[in-house]
Order: sequence, then C-alpha cells, then structure tokens
Amino acid sequence: MQNKIDLTIFRHGTGLLPSVSVDCVIFGFHDSQLKVLLLQPKGSCNKMLPGGFVQLSESLNEAAQRVLQERAGVKEIYLEQFYTFGAPNRTDDTIHKRYFNTIPIDLDENDWILKRFVSIGYYALTDFTKVKPTPDVLSDSCDWYDVYQLSELAFDHQEMVERALKTLRSKLDSDLVGFNLLPEVFTMQDLQNLYETILNEALLRTNFQRKILNLNILERLEKKMTGAANKAPYLYKFKK
Repeated sequence: MQNKIDLTIFRHGTGLLPSVSVDCVIFGFHDSQLKVLLLQPKGSCNKMLPGGFVQLSESLNEAAQRVLQERAGVKEIYLEQFYTFGAPNRTDDTIHKRYFNTIPIDLDENDWILKRFVSIGYYALTDFTKVKPTPDVLSDSCDWYDVYQLSELAFDHQEMVERALKTLRSKLDSDLVGFNLLPEVFTMQDLQNLYETILNEALLRTNFQRKILNLNILERLEKKMTGAANKAPYLYKFKK
C-alpha cells in the first residue's frame, strides 16, 4: 500500500512554513555496494530524492523524519543536517507543473509551490537490505541506485548527493560506530572494504590498518580461525 499524503496542502500551502523544504540523501551500504534512495515521480523522467515541506507545528528534524516516512516508507533512521541549498534557480517550474498535473492539481503561475524554496539537506547511511522502500502516491517507484552510476536527477538533487557524499567521507572516522553497518565482530579487511566503497578508491592495507588503530576505536579479539593459525586475521569490535 502506498503512503498517504494530504494532497490539499499543494493548493494553498496551509499550515506549512513558507519557502522552506527538506530533502533526504539516504545512502545504503551492503556487501561492498554503495547506493542512494531515489523516487521516480509520476510524469517525470528524472529521479529525485525524498523531500517535502515543513509544517508550522514541527521542527526541521521532525519534518525530515516525517517526509522520509511519507515519501519513501522509511522510518527509524538517524538523520543529520549537512547543508542548506538556496540558489535562486535551484528549482524548475516545468518539472513541478508536469509533476502535479498527474495528481491532478491545477497550478497557477503565482501558486506558492512555484516560488523560490530553500531546502535543508539531511543525510544518513544504513544497510540497504534492512530498508523496504515504498513509493508514495506521487511516485511510480522508490528504490536503491548505485551512487556512482546516477543518471541526471531533478532540480539540484545531483549536487545534494555529491555534497552529502563529501560530508559522509569527511565524517567516516568520527561517525563510523554510529552507522552500525558492520557485524558486532569483524575483520580489518571488512572495515577496509567499507572505507574503500565509500571513498571509491583502493587503500594500502598497512597504511589503513595503522590509521584505524591510531584512532583507538577498536578492541582486538582472538584470531579468526580459517585454515593455518598464523595466517588467520584478527577479529575486532568497536569499543563501547
């Protein structure tokens, strides 16, 4: 069943914060794959991020969580603000008009939704096998796409993905524990695979291991017994 959205808000914007929206860049990682969650809007050939408006009665963080659940059926994901997008020409009226004609809702040239919007960007990283995306009534589909093979996205959403990915990379060392993407016990190679997938580059094993151990975030356990004991890798877990 598709998520329900009160379509009457698109006519007058009643109860909404004027000219402010939120957009969510949800990265999904699993088995050395990095993907991003995108909607395929009705009447548009360009995919877009899950986004929407802010109600007068809610905070920005609450709006982001609500929008993500309404638009993509995703909930209980920790979201973090990463950038504010406010370029004068960041939206395209032709996409909006074609988009809302499929509902259908008639738009006037002076309707609030066609005016300039500033969007607050949120990002998150999760295991995409644990998320079941569900499109809303405004979209034909909601699915995961390879972040390194994206076709042209609507509005400035390509820039949003790129900036969110840059933020994710810069915060890997400090936020890695919170992402909760690895099993409780893992090898150094498992951790390196995660880094290499997100950074999209190969890393020297010795340099990577030295860097991670210097962060003092891991606790080394017994060796993983797979064949000869002297070749078995050590197991690690994150310190509490």
